[in-house]
Amino acid sequence: MASLPLVGLPTDSKPIGSHPFLVVGEKYVRAVVDGAQAMPLVLPLLQPPLPAGDWLATLDGLLLTGATSNIEPHRYQGGDSWPGNPHDPARDANVLGLIPQAVALGMPILAICRGFQEVNVAFGGSLHPKVHEVPGLADHREDPDAPLDVQYGPAHMLQLRAGGLLAGIAGRGEVMVNSVHGQGVARLGTGLQVEAVAPDGLVEAFTAPGPSFLLGVQFHPEWRVTENPFYLGIFKAFGEACRRYRLHKQVGSP
Repeated sequence: MASLPLVGLPTDSKPIGSHPFLVVGEKYVRAVVDGAQAMPLVLPLLQPPLPAGDWLATLDGLLLTGATSNIEPHRYQGGDSWPGNPHDPARDANVLGLIPQAVALGMPILAICRGFQEVNVAFGGSLHPKVHEVPGLADHREDPDAPLDVQYGPAHMLQLRAGGLLAGIAGRGEVMVNSVHGQGVARLGTGLQVEAVAPDGLVEAFTAPGPSFLLGVQFHPEWRVTENPFYLGIFKAFGEACRRYRLHKQVGSP
């Protein structure tokens, strides 16, 4: 049996007790294993960043995960931050440098929530720091006091781009998804193509046109991935892209 493709997942900085830890959410690791049928490889994000090229030479794909932290506003000309806005400078420094190098290699990328926002910023886009305070946009945040199954339960419909990647996975033009975010796309990054919008018009998914797989989603398809055909379809498509990339590396194809 051919070996599984290797998918890199970035870590987040988290204090546990009196020590800092580098962590990855288990739901993302399981989604790589159960949904993409790939082998997860944790990438420790330090400051200063480790050489990205050493990772990328080994990897067959990147899963840029969600996180409790937000990208520092100065990274997208978003002004000053504010008290209580959680940040992870090491993740910003590592991932925003990792994305363009992975894109240049044609490496498959699936970006979720914070990862979605990171790709947008890396492509020159900007973010709404507080979507719920933007006139005309809805409150896309979860109820933090609700059980997890409620927080990650169906929240709103998405309108999918006709003929797009997500419409092909869903087999229809709209689909229900969860909504667990406070920030969102203000200006779409250069070269990115809208794949899905929420009822209020907020961009919820994008791709980068071309032969490589790059999909960013603002919702959370990793949640109970094997129980939701649409979410599972996203990870299956990502896994297939990683297998193709691995095969091309092995045979020396461009």
